[in-house]
Amino acid sequence: MKFVLLFGPQAVGKMTVGQELEKITDLNLFHNHMTIDFLEPFFGFSPEMWRLSTLMREEIFSSFAKTDNYGMIFTYVWAFDQPEDWEFVEKICEIFSEAEIYFVELEAGVDERLKRNTTPNRLEHKPTKRNIEQSEGNLLSTMKEFRVNSEVGEIDRDHYLRINNENISAEEVAQMIKKKFGFH
Repeated sequence: MKFVLLFGPQAVGKMTVGQELEKITDLNLFHNHMTIDFLEPFFGFSPEMWRLSTLMREEIFSSFAKTDNYGMIFTYVWAFDQPEDWEFVEKICEIFSEAEIYFVELEAGVDERLKRNTTPNRLEHKPTKRNIEQSEGNLLSTMKEFRVNSEVGEIDRDHYLRINNENISAEEVAQMIKKKFGFH
């Protein structure tokens, strides 16, 4: 089994790249908003929503890791200056300890991410992003508050790929990932 952690800041294209990678491989996409958008109508963006989201994700990971499926792509905004985010990533890696684990980091400038924040695909698949003013404000404040891309050398993994996808289509990025890691 393969587990791909596809991470980077908001609106960098994680879900879209994941969708394209899912199309050309046998990997299944589990994008982070699948739990967020399910729970938000009931709990808002409250601590309880985040607790339940983490719980659901971990249960899904645990069940999936026991299958004979080819693998999973999970998208995540990783705040590198937050110990709890490192702990969450370590927990995922423990759950998928029998799998081959791949880290793929995306990066793009803020102007490009603000454009991508309003794409039809993003808004179709992420209901909580449809309030553009709120979503844009969150994108900008998260950038100021947290470090959402790694420092050079910070990710010390055998299977790690960092891509600046500012001027590369999601299809091309997916092909790059597939080729680099030999996914089928």
